Amino acid sequence: MSKANTVIPLREHPQPGHWEARRFKVFTARQLDKIEPLQRLDEETRFAMQVVASVLPFRVNEYVIDELIDWDRVPDDPIYQLTFPQKDMLAPEHFERVAAALRGGDKAEIDATVAAVREALNPHPAGQMEHNIPEVDGEKIDGIQHKYNETVLFFPSQGQVCHSYCTFCFRWAQFIGDNDLKIATKEAGQLKKYVRAHPEITDILITGGDPLVMKTKNLRAHIEPLLELEQVRTIRIGSKALTFWPQRFVSDADAEDLLDLFREVGAAGKHLALMAHYNHWREMEPAIAREAIRRVRETGAQIRAQGPLLAHINDNADDWARLWQTQVELGIVPYYMFVERDTGARHYFEVPLARAWEIYRDAMQRVSGLARTARGPSMSSHPGKVEIQGITEIHGEKVFVLRLIQGRNADWVQRPFFAKYNPDATWLNHLEPAFGEDRFFFEDELAALEE
Repeated sequence: MSKANTVIPLREHPQPGHWEARRFKVFTARQLDKIEPLQRLDEETRFAMQVVASVLPFRVNEYVIDELIDWDRVPDDPIYQLTFPQKDMLAPEHFERVAAALRGGDKAEIDATVAAVREALNPHPAGQMEHNIPEVDGEKIDGIQHKYNETVLFFPSQGQVCHSYCTFCFRWAQFIGDNDLKIATKEAGQLKKYVRAHPEITDILITGGDPLVMKTKNLRAHIEPLLELEQVRTIRIGSKALTFWPQRFVSDADAEDLLDLFREVGAAGKHLALMAHYNHWREMEPAIAREAIRRVRETGAQIRAQGPLLAHINDNADDWARLWQTQVELGIVPYYMFVERDTGARHYFEVPLARAWEIYRDAMQRVSGLARTARGPSMSSHPGKVEIQGITEIHGEKVFVLRLIQGRNADWVQRPFFAKYNPDATWLNHLEPAFGEDRFFFEDELAALEE
């Protein structure tokens, strides 16, 4: 049976209008042994989880455990793979080093081993720490990234955690307790000051972590000053709360205040976009998840959906077609299919670019035009967002057809370019220019920008 036609039974939920508040209960690596369903697994599997969770951050809440994971399908259940550590998420040599340190029990040895392994996992890809953080008068401004002219990313310190962590997360370094690897600011006024000094900025993306872990009063303190700036046209909030804690919009104590804040953004003449992270259609099945979507849309905010293509979770056209079509039916705009970034557990999740394009194309063929708004497969790389447009043959040479749909230099945007076909490539740095060229068209200018 096609995965797209497989229906997983859901638990009973109250009818809309009768939602009871649910206590938010979370488990971290220290509470792995307190998660009841894990007791069904063998001891070796549970120890492997501890090893991986010592390196990559682990956090899951009771809603995900009870409502989203089908424990009869473990380890193949996609939400289980999305949230629980698996042995192969670490390379064999890294796994064995950390496992040996844990068995030895020496804290200093464990800490040193874990730190070395984390450093080998490229904690900040695509120049996040070196090239995206702006400076004013020679000083870096913490908590802001300004990679593209029109858009600024803002990382409020209260939002640098999530309701649950995704095992593939490219921002995993935000969550391991190392302040040297964290991007965040505690100053609410810093963003407004920076935006006002840069009239080219029109879009603000509040991100994390997940900004919606914050109390509404704290989120309001960051958003309301932006409403006074005429240059700001769009405010985006990057969040996975619609999946990991839909109660945030429905039954939390300040859920109505949050929805009121969304309405205020629209009343101020700004467009509010909730950039929802979805990885599998299963995330939209619970009734409370659909109620959360309905309530957000009722405020006038638009929900745009994005997420990466991931081995073990969604690496087939059936799941993507069902994901996009369901989103359209619920009033969500499919926005991006990303390529798994070159960081963290990427070797476990990455899919060859050629296969990624095949999955994207096949999924597009199965959905209506309204669902074909999703762009991709897209690599959020150092020069910008590089989209794979196809694979073809030109003058006898098989090539990838690529374009930048966003770039460090706006002049690069929408310019097509070509790379030699490589069936094993999983990231931009694995590709070489086609037709005997030495460099891609943007490389010399990119090098100059770096200097």
